[in-house]
Amino acid sequence: MEEIDSNASDRADMERLMAGQDTALNDLMARHAAPVFHFLCRMVGNEDDANDLAQETFARVFRARANFRLNEKFSTWLYTIAANLARNHFRWRARHPNISLESTTDDPEQSLENILPAKEPAPSEQTLASERAAAVRAEVQRLPEDLREALVLCEWEERSMAEAAAILETTPKAVESRLYRARKILRERLQGWL
Repeated sequence: MEEIDSNASDRADMERLMAGQDTALNDLMARHAAPVFHFLCRMVGNEDDANDLAQETFARVFRARANFRLNEKFSTWLYTIAANLARNHFRWRARHPNISLESTTDDPEQSLENILPAKEPAPSEQTLASERAAAVRAEVQRLPEDLREALVLCEWEERSMAEAAAILETTPKAVESRLYRARKILRERLQGWL
């Protein structure tokens, strides 16, 4: 029932936004900003980047408001925009890599990891649960983009396969296949944590 109410509210707010009532965007953001931010955090693995991408997602909703079809589900359209921004972010990152903290120089004592102060406690100081969670997040980030998207949408965002398929512009069967492959890879890579 709550989803139906949300869909009706989303549709009404989009109608208002399309009619020139710019404040309708505030209502959409109040309902969807936190879930979109969390989705993007899981996709890109960095809160700062996720925050920037979430803001850009709503900026694009505003700019593309005339392209929204009122018979569509708003959240599907919104997550499609967010997923596309995450893909573009990964493409940009691939062309502009960062220097690794573990990269070595001629002097092993002068690696960035040894020079920069630690901002977080060492992994040995964390609980087993947080280490496992970190290992899972790292392995999810290593998954190929198409597998990671399906996994994040269906497992963490709890989207149905049909909705994930609409967001990813593919078929539910393809999403199911991607989920199967992602889970298989994660089971193999995280065998020591299971």
